[in-house]
Amino acid sequence: GHNYELIIKVIGEPDPATGYVMDMKVLSDLLKKHVIEKLDHKNLNLDTGLFTNLNPTAENICIVIFDIMRRLIDPAFQMQVRLYETERNFVEYPVDPA
Repeated sequence: GHNYELIIKVIGEPDPATGYVMDMKVLSDLLKKHVIEKLDHKNLNLDTGLFTNLNPTAENICIVIFDIMRRLIDPAFQMQVRLYETERNFVEYPVDPA
């Protein structure tokens, strides 16, 4: 299997009361529950149900993660997923979060 590094970028105006665009603990918990626990140390084709008819390329994994997280994060915020396959090779989705 591959070892990927994942970055979720959330773009928006900070809440004046909290100073957060989004609480990083909340983001981390959502990511762990809905992405990491479902994909980490799994055969993506056989064990997840997400890649039955989809080749699990870095690009497709990135899009699947985006789709999962987009449903969980306030639509008022822009969002982008960056998935590193190596230290210098990565894919991003969407290309321009604006």
